[in-house]
Amino acid sequence: MSSVEEFRTEVRTWLRAHLTGGFAALKGRGGPGREHEAFAERLAWERHMAAHGWTCLGWPVEHGGRGASVEEQIAFHEEYALADAPARVGHIGEQLLGPTLIAHGTEEQKRRFLPPIRAVEELWCQGYSEPDAGSDLAGVRTRAALDPESGEWVVDGQKIWTSLAHEAQWCFVLARTEPGSRRHAGLSYLLVPMDQPGIEVRPIVQLTGTSEFNEVFFDGARTDAAHVVGAPGEGWAVAMATLGYERGVSTLGQQVGFRRELEDLAALARLGGALADPLIRDRLVRAWIGLETLRATALRSAAAPSMAKLYRARRHRDLGELAMDISGAASLLAAGAHEDPYELDDRQRLFLFSRADTIYAGSDEIQRTLIAERILGLPKEVRA
Repeated sequence: MSSVEEFRTEVRTWLRAHLTGGFAALKGRGGPGREHEAFAERLAWERHMAAHGWTCLGWPVEHGGRGASVEEQIAFHEEYALADAPARVGHIGEQLLGPTLIAHGTEEQKRRFLPPIRAVEELWCQGYSEPDAGSDLAGVRTRAALDPESGEWVVDGQKIWTSLAHEAQWCFVLARTEPGSRRHAGLSYLLVPMDQPGIEVRPIVQLTGTSEFNEVFFDGARTDAAHVVGAPGEGWAVAMATLGYERGVSTLGQQVGFRRELEDLAALARLGGALADPLIRDRLVRAWIGLETLRATALRSAAAPSMAKLYRARRHRDLGELAMDISGAASLLAAGAHEDPYELDDRQRLFLFSRADTIYAGSDEIQRTLIAERILGLPKEVRA
């Protein structure tokens, strides 16, 4: 048995032994459009995982991780999804900020922030997008300046679509720190505490009726001068590194979820008679082929995350549309449609939330531009 298969067996055995008792009720809870479900209980589960060494697997051992190989990390995420374990709550800190600090942070920052991320004692959110700077991230207008008297950064501006900002204790914020700078220049990557008078979090109601992301307003919010990752004014490179980690191996676990969604749709089509429609049969087969191709593409394109993100987003959106067509007219009416919030079944939630797949974490249009310029070497897009 290979070391990866031994590791996979270890993961599977641990999950079977521990996703029991009170934790058993968490199976399938959380996830896209359902982040509000059993949040405190899922947090307790993740802290239980941390106590047994199952968080931050890919981090180097000297920073509290297990130094797991890419293959072992893939095995973990796939087994976690196959076990129907609950959606993670600390993934932004573990999978985005943690690797960023390990690569670009100071030793003091690593000592301060990595241990509570690993223990799931501090949760993080991502302060990137703004009302006029979403996928075009270089257009951020949130600004920050050093206060010479206090030695602190003072942050003013607005971020939007900030996932789990209402639960997070900290936010990594991309802000313009050099007045008059444009585009990629003059930006800094700041670590800002959320629990302070200068920050207001307002929930945004999604199509699913839930509010897992928010608007965040900074009005004189403060953070220590040392809480800048990388050199002041050079935050763009750090921010891009974070985005690369965001599209890493954990997305392969998502694909196990996609496969389970497809299996559910095939069973529904068989039960409801939709499978008799040759067009539905064809789309189910194409969806299966697409998921197989998606996994192969993700494994081969680790160095080209834009390709993996583009392909994954479109495949999942297509699966959501197929879910509605298989469900038929009944899919158009939500249970308790006159109630607030209304209830959605799994297929309705899949359709509505997957509409966002082609937008969040960099829209399809932006990914195509990155692929054209950085991989194919085509002339850069003309910008004003």
